[in-house]
Amino acid sequence: MACIEARGLRKAFGTTVALDGVDFRVEEGRILGIVGPNGAGKTTALNAMLGLIPYQGELRVLGRDPWKERDLLMRDVSFIADVAVLPRWIKVSQALEFVAGVHPRFDRAKAEGFLAKTSIGLERKVKHLSKGMVAQLHLALIMAIDARLLVLDEPTLGLDILFRKQFYDSLLNDYFDRSRTIVVTTHQVEELQHILTDLMFIDRGGIVLSCSMEEFDARYLELTVNPDQVAAARALKPMHERQVFGRTVLMFDRVERDRLMQLGEVRTPVIADLFVAVVGNQGGMAQGVAR
Repeated sequence: MACIEARGLRKAFGTTVALDGVDFRVEEGRILGIVGPNGAGKTTALNAMLGLIPYQGELRVLGRDPWKERDLLMRDVSFIADVAVLPRWIKVSQALEFVAGVHPRFDRAKAEGFLAKTSIGLERKVKHLSKGMVAQLHLALIMAIDARLLVLDEPTLGLDILFRKQFYDSLLNDYFDRSRTIVVTTHQVEELQHILTDLMFIDRGGIVLSCSMEEFDARYLELTVNPDQVAAARALKPMHERQVFGRTVLMFDRVERDRLMQLGEVRTPVIADLFVAVVGNQGGMAQGVAR
């Protein structure tokens, strides 16, 4: 069953086309990663899913029209934005009280259980928390809501690697189950690779790749070529080529692993490298994929 389904989804801001008639489908119980450079249309797509902006085309989220039925939809959806903020003066306990008062599916005991695994005290004020702690507090508030869809827009932006790892480990181990769906955009794509079930690349308002991670693992291979085998490797028509420390690295789509192993070292590519290969072949701008 589809959690999200879009057909001909389009959104323009004046003469700027943010989404150019895209089609996509997200099944229930999946974790979708949306990757794209700044300005590609990622946040516009999320805002349309959340009913925050009007759009053209067809869009259904949990069977509802987000723009016309947003109040009903928000009972089943949680969201963390890249610009999400909490009042600096508020205490952690007051934040819990507020969410409990406005959301009927918030479980305060569950939120306190998540926070008990951190060093965040209930009487501490937000202004005394680090960026990582604020992200942990956001996640605790969100994970304690019994939602069917969780949307995350750059949720770990500005956090160090330790807090990013803790964030995604908590998301996977304490929140996700096969009845929930997660959609996440991020620039730190390598950290997400192990938890995703599906992958979407978006560039200049269009979807340039959409596949499951099973398909990703089966289709794409990266070859670091032995110096005397470069010509033979190029004859297999790689989708992308780059130089790393003086060696030639080629990316392939649907070429047998055994065939490539005769020519050098073979591995599954990281998502960022595949994005550069795909968007580079589209003539797009690949900066901003990973920082």
